[in-house]
Amino acid sequence: MTAQLPPIAEWQDVTPGSFAGEIVPRGAPAVLRGLVRDWPAVAESRGSGDAARAYLAGLDRGGPVEAFIAPAQAHGRYFYADDMRGFNFERHKGTIAEILRFLGTIEGRDGAPSVYVGSAPIPEQMPDFAAANRLALLAGKPAIPRLWFGNESVVSPHFDLSDNIACVVAGRRRFTLFPPDQLANLYVGPLDHTMAGQPASMVDLAAPDFDRYPRFREALAAASAAELEPGDALYIPAMWWHQVEALAPFNALVNYWWDDAPPDAGSPFEAMIHGIFAIADLPPERRRIWRRMFDHYVFREEGDPAAHLAPEHRGILAPSSPPLRARIRQFLIRSLSRL
Repeated sequence: MTAQLPPIAEWQDVTPGSFAGEIVPRGAPAVLRGLVRDWPAVAESRGSGDAARAYLAGLDRGGPVEAFIAPAQAHGRYFYADDMRGFNFERHKGTIAEILRFLGTIEGRDGAPSVYVGSAPIPEQMPDFAAANRLALLAGKPAIPRLWFGNESVVSPHFDLSDNIACVVAGRRRFTLFPPDQLANLYVGPLDHTMAGQPASMVDLAAPDFDRYPRFREALAAASAAELEPGDALYIPAMWWHQVEALAPFNALVNYWWDDAPPDAGSPFEAMIHGIFAIADLPPERRRIWRRMFDHYVFREEGDPAAHLAPEHRGILAPSSPPLRARIRQFLIRSLSRL
């Protein structure tokens, strides 16, 4: 189905200037063809799963990582168990080198499980990889490179709170993306019972059940897709929903998340959960009033809500600063501790 979707816009020869000045301001995904084709990791892999595994294993420092392992009958799709209480995969600890060796032993074997390692912090696990394979595009950004690898897999549509660049080192990846405004059409699963931290769509893109999820047709009408080869990268703006498919017998990807918001500013997702806790069950008219309050004070639809106050009287509506954020954080801690 994803092969029929419109392609994601593509860019060649991207520089830090064109990325910051042209691509990011669009607020839309972008394929960055050949962005990391000169990385040693890409060159050493040479299109070979054995070569890619050997390169990565040789740089492993031996720290533990977590692997998701799903049986063959899951067809590589990491998802909930039938009763929704658990998941269709197990979690196992091991070193990167150990898991890479295991992947080599099962490649091409009938009935082999799907194996997926995600978000391993490269500076901790493979510092020499980080030194040899740098992304100049994000120089100065607080972005930690993270390694994702395994055999064939499907990660259901989910969002990230931060901007993201995903760089393919080995194998092939297919990305299917949905704009944030398609939230209601994606039939999202539980917010607090997730496979890897972020809520995910309940729809199987390979065989969508339109009787159960009829609005998903609208999501598909707004979707776009791209297939990436080694050396290619994809920019995914924050809050864009994306399904990720690893298509080759061995796949490796490095991604970078970064956020220009202050690191001590708190999580918008957690703020939303607090809103569900405090507001969602109020009577409709009360909810409408609080929506108006949020529009005024949080989303600032009418401009600065404290413009009429002298600077010394603006309190928590003053311009954000580390001391003010610490003050707000303590206020929230005290208020929640009284419940």
